[in-house]
Amino acid sequence: MKILVLGTGNMGCGVVWDLVQNEAVTEVGLVDICEDTLDEVKELADACAFAIPEIKVKLHHADVTKLDEIVPLMARYDVGIITLANRYLSYQALEAAIEAGLDVVDMLEEYHRRPDEDEIEGLRVPEGMTLEQYGDWLHARALERGVLLLDGIGFAPGLSNVVVEAGIRRLDVAEKAVARVGGIPSKEIADQHPLRYVITWAFAHVLREYVVKVNVRRNGQVLKVNAATELERFHFRHFGQDEELVCAITPGMPSFIFTHPELQEFSEKTIRWPGHWVGVNVLKDCGLLDLEPVDFQGQTIVPREFLNTLLEPRLQPKAGQIDDVCVMWCSVEGIRDGRPARVDYYMWEQADLDNGVTAMARTTAFPAAIAAVMIGQGKITQKGIVPPEKALTGPLYLEFLDELKKRDIQILEIITLLD
Repeated sequence: MKILVLGTGNMGCGVVWDLVQNEAVTEVGLVDICEDTLDEVKELADACAFAIPEIKVKLHHADVTKLDEIVPLMARYDVGIITLANRYLSYQALEAAIEAGLDVVDMLEEYHRRPDEDEIEGLRVPEGMTLEQYGDWLHARALERGVLLLDGIGFAPGLSNVVVEAGIRRLDVAEKAVARVGGIPSKEIADQHPLRYVITWAFAHVLREYVVKVNVRRNGQVLKVNAATELERFHFRHFGQDEELVCAITPGMPSFIFTHPELQEFSEKTIRWPGHWVGVNVLKDCGLLDLEPVDFQGQTIVPREFLNTLLEPRLQPKAGQIDDVCVMWCSVEGIRDGRPARVDYYMWEQADLDNGVTAMARTTAFPAAIAAVMIGQGKITQKGIVPPEKALTGPLYLEFLDELKKRDIQILEIITLLD
């Protein structure tokens, strides 16, 4: 099969690294607006493909916002993977894929059928439509064209969605679910950077996730709460680890609000090292994450953009610093065999230092690549906008886990009957 990758950032590189080693994939197309970046990723792909020389990587210098460029290109491929870093580009690519009749997976932290109304990042909604109407229009258009958008497939959303869904199916009645997930640098590297954090994803988008309003379920009702609130401190004691971590509310699994209305309680939280969320909330309280322009000595500046300019260089990994961790603890509570029960899922994945692949790329890019191949093989057959929890269930869930294991990604499930 032929797979087209849109975007060549860290996650795009991780997708390419995985796909070029898959014998089912005969061609990997790379799309980027920057030719220099394309050349760099091509070198990486060539280095990975030595064992499978028949795989060909093709570079495409194109602009995803120009339909006359991107639609004919998409039509030449079997499946697409969108790894773009903001909502404007993601939705542009999605509209183009629908027009081209191309099934795609998208990593964006968004449920495209119900676009988030906070900080739309340039998202363009057709005149006369609300965001909700736009999401429904995209879904209907995809159904009409026979196109699948596997929505939000990576680490979180993605892995977290499918394991929480599995936990719900392990119970007779599911009442509460909390997904705790996060990408963090190793403890040694964390201590060398502000906020005990190193950039593994587009940082401007990370800052957005820290300030938006987030949908959660409380007592069966959908409520909006502030991101970076409801801090929870816990110890992670699996896979030989014993680490104290802290998580806070973020918008990483928005589809669950709509796909599981039966839950009384639901929230998604992002895991960080202790101290990170305290620092973030100080920045918020000081107005440094605001987007409202302010006057500074006769010049107009946007506080968050200014902060991003200062922080981003300081949060970039130093030479050789790829030793990161992706950690997950998802829990589902309810009733099993007439008794209160809880299903927990744990993951602690580190970077592949031998091959220079970060933990974030392994746990985000690899699931997207696996899902894209499943679509190309005709194993995922739904059409329209479909979230991961509704696509990767039953035998496909087990196959998905097996594919993760082949890539040394382990997920531990523990079922506990409670008193």
